[in-house]
Amino acid sequence: MHWIDWVIMIVPILVVCLIGLRTQRYVKDVSDFLTAGRVAGRYVIAVAGGEAAMGLISLVAIFEMYYNSGFAFSFWSAVNTPIGLVLGLTGYCVYRFRETRSMTMGQFFEIRYSKSFRIFAAVLQSASGVINYAIFPAVGARCIIYYCGMPISVNIFGMQFPTFALVMMAFLSIAILIVTIGGQVTIMVTDCIQGILSYPMYAIIVGYIIYRFSWFNEMAPTLLNRPPGQSMLNPFDIENLRTFNLFYVAVGIISSFLNRMSWCGAQGYSTAAATPHEQKMGGVLGTWRSGFSIMMYVLLAIAGFTFLNHVNYSKQAVVVHKELTMKTVRDVASGEKFAVVRAEIGDYIKTGVVSPELEKRLESVGVVGLTKKETDGKIKALSIKAVAMGAIKSEDKGKAQTFGTIYGQMLVPIAIRQILPVGITGIFCAIMIFLLVSTDTTYMHSWGGIIVQDVILPFRKKPFTPRQQLTLLRLVIAGVAVFAFCFSFFFGQVDYIIMFFAITGAIWLGGAGPCIVFGLYWKRGTTWGAYAALLSGSILAVGGFISQSLWVKHIYPWLAEVQMLDSVKWLIEGVSAPFNPYIVWRVTPDKFPINSQEIYFIAMIISVTLYVTISLLTSKEAFNMERMLHRGKYHKEGHKFEKVSLTFRSILPKLLGIDPQYTKGDRILAWSVFFYSLVYHFGAFLTIVIWNLISPWPNHWWANWFLWNSVILVGMVGAITTVWFTIGGSVDLYKLFKRLDEKVANIHDDGRVIGHVSSEDIEPPEGTDGLIH
Repeated sequence: MHWIDWVIMIVPILVVCLIGLRTQRYVKDVSDFLTAGRVAGRYVIAVAGGEAAMGLISLVAIFEMYYNSGFAFSFWSAVNTPIGLVLGLTGYCVYRFRETRSMTMGQFFEIRYSKSFRIFAAVLQSASGVINYAIFPAVGARCIIYYCGMPISVNIFGMQFPTFALVMMAFLSIAILIVTIGGQVTIMVTDCIQGILSYPMYAIIVGYIIYRFSWFNEMAPTLLNRPPGQSMLNPFDIENLRTFNLFYVAVGIISSFLNRMSWCGAQGYSTAAATPHEQKMGGVLGTWRSGFSIMMYVLLAIAGFTFLNHVNYSKQAVVVHKELTMKTVRDVASGEKFAVVRAEIGDYIKTGVVSPELEKRLESVGVVGLTKKETDGKIKALSIKAVAMGAIKSEDKGKAQTFGTIYGQMLVPIAIRQILPVGITGIFCAIMIFLLVSTDTTYMHSWGGIIVQDVILPFRKKPFTPRQQLTLLRLVIAGVAVFAFCFSFFFGQVDYIIMFFAITGAIWLGGAGPCIVFGLYWKRGTTWGAYAALLSGSILAVGGFISQSLWVKHIYPWLAEVQMLDSVKWLIEGVSAPFNPYIVWRVTPDKFPINSQEIYFIAMIISVTLYVTISLLTSKEAFNMERMLHRGKYHKEGHKFEKVSLTFRSILPKLLGIDPQYTKGDRILAWSVFFYSLVYHFGAFLTIVIWNLISPWPNHWWANWFLWNSVILVGMVGAITTVWFTIGGSVDLYKLFKRLDEKVANIHDDGRVIGHVSSEDIEPPEGTDGLIH
């Protein structure tokens, strides 16, 4: 990168770190460290929470997903609009969880179920979360290295060190510093500042991409140039997509209802609002907060695809593929074992000719037809990856899988570096680092907090002092970072990022949803039902994870050796046959037949069934929901909950979550979300579906629709929300500091549960008030 880009990248990061350092004085007790004292306003929740939720790894995953499957399949996610709208506006799960005043999901589990279930759930939750998070540093560091053009290794005092490890160490150190200084207070403040600084950056990049590429002459023709059944724009022509298809969308819709609040990667934000109402309104604002950010992600993915596939950029595309291939080969196949392979691949990239030695190597793994030099003296972009992957496969099949995975992840980021000019290259790098650090801090804080609060704390007979508990939290959070570093350094990823999220998340998400949703809304749910749900979901997910990891090297060869391959193939492919083409299980030596999303779906359905069945069989008396939710005589903070009688006129406001707490501004916000999401988006979706069932659109109409709905309209919304959330976030941030200054610490608000009641709800010992003055 140019020195201007380095300056543009470094200055915002220094600003964020300096502001973060000044927040340490606001941490007075455990609740401040874990929940920012429960005093945050809706705009801080929305802006900071949005920044934390969209990490750099998520951006790379979006690029990977859209580059391979396009945008057509996401059209069907509009089916989820009414569900998502009602869940968001009513504060489904979010409002009730905030009413419990629990600092972690485990604390809620002990209140609702038992101490033993809290510990058991926390072990699974933290294992799932930490493993899921453990590839974040790897993907983020690689993205920075590849995008910035850094070398694979550097010489320090005469010794070679992998740049990958050094970059991971640098950014994890920044994240540890931010988290340990002030916990959720510092995380929320730095995330909010990053979000506010990012808004104009998003707008600049969006403007440049629109200026740089022609939609009608370059982008749309490239997206439309696809084989039948694999359209990137026409949602009625995607039946041949395997990984990201309608089934993928359907699982997401089911999960949004069954697994509401189940993923606790940003747990601190779920409990940080000043009142349950502010928590809910922060979620409602989430509909508008995206603005230019989502538009930028989509446009960059389209720009990358166009740059790498349109004839106007064919020369530049070959350069990108050559650079990426050599960099990935040096990264993945760096040992002495691959020295000859690296040399043969390098010669091929330079000359365009497959040497006799390389030809034999490729033929041994079934790669043929690449032995002749192209007539124009150049090699095809697609053949570069095929040759390199085949050559590595001849030595190590696992390394070849990792090569293919990393190649797919880094393809669009390297293309973007070639697309963006000096200055804007630095802006995008700053955005990437913001996304990397914000997610690192949030996830480390969440998983470290869960380990301390829900695994260690319940075993203590004598409570920790605030100082002891804060010290332990900081040490465990640092330990999470160390584990993530080691895992990222040694683990060879073989699946799409989103698929890895699905399978590692399913260790927890496969059975957690029923425990949370039914625990908050059904008084007959029991501890035994919760155990059954979690165990079944976790066993299925772990089994799937192990099978995916061992399939190529061990399971498939073993099945062939014991002559069971035909029987297994008949069984697995036969089960999926009725669901073709959306669920297609093929037994091959290269990949486990059932993908991560399918394993996740199976785990969810079985866990819900077991939770309800076992609870009905073991329920003896109804649980006291009023006490858990601090309602009625147990009311403690904010507006007292009042049941609203359901009449014909109140049905729609009830569905929108409107209650007596809503101000005029709150009502306007709720109705705006209703009209934008349901009336416009879902209405347009239904109209288009009916229209196409009667008279299918030509492909260029889909290109026009995508341009309007995902670029022009989102750009108009982004222009408004950029100003709106910059002002709202800044004002709310000032209020946050003021409330933290005024807050009185409570040593009993530390996450303990005594007899299904939070320790802060129990009277303090005689002669004390439990407060730190």
